[in-house]
Amino acid sequence: MLRVAALSAMVGLLAACATGMGTDPTTGAQAFQVQNRLLITPANGGRHITSAELQPGDIILSSTNGVASLGIRLLTLSPVSHAALYLGDDNIAEAVGSGIRTRKMGEFVDDESTVVAFRHPGVHAEQADTIRRFAQAQSGKKYNVLGVVLQAPFTLQRQYCELPLVPSLVRDACIRGLAAIQLGVARNDRFFCSQFVLAAYQQAGLQLTSADPLLVSPADLLHMREGDVPSVRIAQALHYVGHLKSGPVATEVELASLAPH
Repeated sequence: MLRVAALSAMVGLLAACATGMGTDPTTGAQAFQVQNRLLITPANGGRHITSAELQPGDIILSSTNGVASLGIRLLTLSPVSHAALYLGDDNIAEAVGSGIRTRKMGEFVDDESTVVAFRHPGVHAEQADTIRRFAQAQSGKKYNVLGVVLQAPFTLQRQYCELPLVPSLVRDACIRGLAAIQLGVARNDRFFCSQFVLAAYQQAGLQLTSADPLLVSPADLLHMREGDVPSVRIAQALHYVGHLKSGPVATEVELASLAPH
């Protein structure tokens, strides 16, 4: 029995699943929380929305059925692999391999298998306009290829910082310190998808986190939602708005099962 318990504990430690203390929504009491690697969907408590319900500045997280998306999701143990910004007037801005671009929301949704929207509750009209102008000013700029290349070894090594029961302050310092060593040589005048989102928010004076955008992945943005355990300290939790498109729940469960809690 003791051997089984020890083995189970070891498996849990190797799962690199961040933990923390939060508030139980039903009782209001402090409760132990484990980072949630599942994505709420309309099939398990979420809701379907249309682009008419989006607001400028909303953060769009998504995934496709392609090999690149699957690789990112497996590496980060997350159901999302891409991040974009909703600019209003049915337009989104995103950083992709060909560079920074804007396009219609309908076209974006057609190309993705899962599309879910989150919202910073403090975005005002002036700040949304700053986000839009910043995103449009970056249009055509090159993609941060080096930043993405450096993300792979960083993502693997940062999991040691995210072992269960590591205090949030220690976890945050560990991840930032590792990023300073491994990502410090990356250019900061080009962007990959989630870096682009964080940079736009910083430009508008809305810091989701004080962590360098270079270390933030789409998975990190997902864990900044309300009720989850973020990997790095955040200034504001994101509200779940809804799904514009939802993929198979089984895929999300399978990905989550790679990191047993």
